[in-house]
Formats: sequence, C-alpha cells, structure tokens
Amino acid sequence: MLTTINENWKWKGVNAIKIIDQNDFGNIIFQNIDNSIWRICPEELECIKIAINLEDFNSLKLDNDFIIDWNFEHLVNKCKEEIGNLELNEKYYLIIPAILGGKYETSNISKINFEELISISADLAFQVNNLANGQRIIFKTLNK
Repeated sequence: MLTTINENWKWKGVNAIKIIDQNDFGNIIFQNIDNSIWRICPEELECIKIAINLEDFNSLKLDNDFIIDWNFEHLVNKCKEEIGNLELNEKYYLIIPAILGGKYETSNISKINFEELISISADLAFQVNNLANGQRIIFKTLNK
C-alpha cells in the first residue's frame, strides 16, 4: 500500500513511510518521511496533512468530531446491511465522490479493491485539482 500511495499521490509531495490506520471507506492515515501525519480521504479526493507529528496526531485522535468522522459508524452499518460485508482488501466507496456532488447514500456506494480506490481517487483528485470552486463539470461513470 505504501507503494500505491507514493506512486499515485506523489504530486501532493508525499512520501509515505508507515500506514497508521485505515477505515472501511478506504481513508488512510500515514506517516510521511518528514514525520508529519497525513490522511487520504477518497470520497473527498484529498490527501492532506492532519498533524505535524505523531504526538500531535495522538491528541487529534481523541477529538470527538475526528472520531465520528473517521469511524463513519452509522453509514458503515447501513452499507453492511444493504451492500454486504467487505471481503479482504475491499472498501466501500462513493461512486460519485462527495466533492463532485455525490451523496453519502447507499445508492451511491459500492465496494472496490482498496489499492484501486487509492489509485483512482488520486487520479481524479489530480484531474480536478485546478478547477475553480463551483465550476461545472461532466462526470461519467462506466459500468464494468
């Protein structure tokens, strides 16, 4: 997974050296080579620094808002009921990412290979990186 992160998100200037955590929606928290802590959030098409070091992150992970956002407990439970449990190396994902108007509803959620999700979200993030806020786009999904 470190290779997948580093190959696909290198345009953000990251060099992941350690995976710290992951959740059922494919969010990853990792330690960067400079010891800063980053989070990949595929549904928001973002890879952002969330803490300057592990000590700072240990404080952040005690924050109730962070815990609720990270666990997605209500939505994960709904996905398990309506879409099914995750298999090994699978994650839930928003078919149309939230940042592009996709809803956090099971009608917009499916399952995907974890590494594929990290790769696809990085590619989409790169493509929309320079769009103006509110700029109209056409987003097409392909059925496999």
